[in-house]
Amino acid sequence: MLDKPILFLATTDTSRARDFFENTLQLTCLGDEPWALSFQVGDNVLRIQKVDKVEPPPYTALGWQVDDIERVVSELAGRNVAFEHYDQLPQDEHGIMTIPNQARIAWFKDPDGHTLSLTES
Repeated sequence: MLDKPILFLATTDTSRARDFFENTLQLTCLGDEPWALSFQVGDNVLRIQKVDKVEPPPYTALGWQVDDIERVVSELAGRNVAFEHYDQLPQDEHGIMTIPNQARIAWFKDPDGHTLSLTES
């Protein structure tokens, strides 16, 4: 019944958000409507709502499972994505943390300050 989620974020700057998600992250833009941008994310849709004010949550809002985190981090860094470094977490020089089950995670922010992540497990 509830098997195909729609993902949501918000933006105060449509052009900046579209450039980031379409060009930097290379997601396919499905539409730019008066109320939201829509992007294809795997089999799902990401709707970036157009709002007057964004208050990003203090936790990861959206993440991707990747096969080779070092390659993806390198590619995104080459497109000027800055990866977060947290003092309390054991991360390598690229911002990648390996957790006890050997999964590897890296975090970055979108232009509106939402924390996004990459996970290789």
